Amino acid sequence: MLRRRRNGTFASIRFMLKRCTFISLLSFFMLLLHAPPPALTDDFSAARQRKAVREMVEVIRAYGMHDPEILRIMEKVPRHRFVPEENRKYSYHDTPLGIGYGQTISQPYIVAEMTRQLHLTPTSKVLEIGTGSGYQAAVLAEITPHVYSIEIIEPLYERARQTLTENGYEHIRLRHGDGYFGWPESAPFDGIIVTCAAGHIPPPLIEQLAAGGRMIIPVGKRFGTQFLILVIKNSDGTITSRNLMAVRFVPLVRQ
Repeated sequence: MLRRRRNGTFASIRFMLKRCTFISLLSFFMLLLHAPPPALTDDFSAARQRKAVREMVEVIRAYGMHDPEILRIMEKVPRHRFVPEENRKYSYHDTPLGIGYGQTISQPYIVAEMTRQLHLTPTSKVLEIGTGSGYQAAVLAEITPHVYSIEIIEPLYERARQTLTENGYEHIRLRHGDGYFGWPESAPFDGIIVTCAAGHIPPPLIEQLAAGGRMIIPVGKRFGTQFLILVIKNSDGTITSRNLMAVRFVPLVRQ
């Protein structure tokens, strides 16, 4: 009698365990059915971005760039967000990349070096000629809130405006127009950076440079030798210039 009752008890326990297992599995599958889908990952994931950024900064450092503020900024500004989708996987390579309309986003080291040469402070007012993707303007805006930038190609101007706004740089002042003539009503500027090669240094830009101001500009022929020139306006209004290095930039587009 005891064995039969014990067997009956064991059978009941086995039945309950099977029933609980079935209910647990059913609940699990119901949760799967009603759970939200996993978040979609960007082609340039956060982990890949961090690794690529570190590698890019090390390459810039290897060129001899040791300015900690410039290196911090180059690490902070998300270059991939300023690069078109088709080139995004190359965002942190030390090379210029096409952004459409015959224009490029400059090589990271060149962006860093041109920025360093301006000697900007948080109170500086700086003018950029050739907004392009908006990346260089974003780098400048990490130093000073007083950034002005001109782009002659209207679709790039519109895209840069949107990209800069989406990434928190809506305070940058943008203009669609011919950068050769600068931005006279907002002059003088403590720094002027030209991101396209001119056949000569535009006189209006020299005029709009403040006393003690610095301009960095690539000068040369479209298919010939170009040099990155540093122009300094002395306190007495005289101009001195220095050839920094050979470079290759897209030409300055005129209206």
